[in-house]
Amino acid sequence: MKSAPKELAVGDRAPDFELPSSEGKPVRLSSLKGKQVVLYFYPKDDTPGCTIEACAFRDNLPKFGKMDAVVLGVSKDSLDSHAKFIDKYSLNFTLLSDEGLVAHHLYDTWREKVNYGKKYMGTERSTFVIGSDGRIKKIFRKVTAQGHEVEVMAALKA
Repeated sequence: MKSAPKELAVGDRAPDFELPSSEGKPVRLSSLKGKQVVLYFYPKDDTPGCTIEACAFRDNLPKFGKMDAVVLGVSKDSLDSHAKFIDKYSLNFTLLSDEGLVAHHLYDTWREKVNYGKKYMGTERSTFVIGSDGRIKKIFRKVTAQGHEVEVMAALKA
């Protein structure tokens, strides 16, 4: 019997993965060592909460840049869907397509959800702040999109 994966914790090495990106070439997380990474998982392109969250990261990207931080958004949407989302809202950071749920499983963000009593599997809105050493600095689970970028900036500065 296979045991459940160990819950990720602050101080753990961030699990490595490679996913197709909106930039046209795959992104491997380990290739960003030396920079801080804001790795945020969101349910779906162009939905209200996801748009609020993405636009807040967009509007504050210069502040993240000053902290030597890269912002990566991850959803199971296709690259075509990401391209439309980026164009519609002038997003200025990379979106990763995780259609096979590889990163979702590594970071345990593919979880059972309940909506109006109906259970289903979906992306738990979560953010992982990864230090320049490749270790997890902060984990945010069940994120509220509004104002989340402020919490993330505080974690980067810590």
